[in-house]
Amino acid sequence: MPDAAQVSAHRLVKWLLASAVVILLDQASKFWISSHFYYGESYPVTGFFNLVLAHNTGASFSMLSDAGGWQRWLFSLIAAAASVWIVWLLRKHGEQKLFCLALVFILGGALGNLIDRLMFGYVVDFLDFHWDEHHFAAFNVADSAINVGAALLIWDSFKRKPEKTDGPAAR
Repeated sequence: MPDAAQVSAHRLVKWLLASAVVILLDQASKFWISSHFYYGESYPVTGFFNLVLAHNTGASFSMLSDAGGWQRWLFSLIAAAASVWIVWLLRKHGEQKLFCLALVFILGGALGNLIDRLMFGYVVDFLDFHWDEHHFAAFNVADSAINVGAALLIWDSFKRKPEKTDGPAAR
């Protein structure tokens, strides 16, 4: 019969493997687009969606993309620190399936974009949604995973039962 530490370690490994799948999908899609498109090339798929090869040196919506290079290291440090914290949370709360699934998506997305920043100095983006001439910021699988994870965290927070306290509200 496995002890609690073994069960916890086994759960953590399963969650980390799931996160590795997110990373692999992200990196494979970025590799494919980078090897089939030249920088700036756009291919219309529908009336509202294009594939485009873009390089984002900033954060979401290209925030700080023209900051001179220091942002690469800041965003890399943030992603690395967040990843360590997420692994700790996965280890501590491994039995909470929805919560951990949300963290898996966020971890995979953060590490997928971190790999790009460290290897290239930018993040490869290629999903371009638009309405007429108004384009949403291009994004990628990692960005999508982070957003799915954030939505799952919100959903999980609504599903949790409030904890009982010894304060006046509990009486």
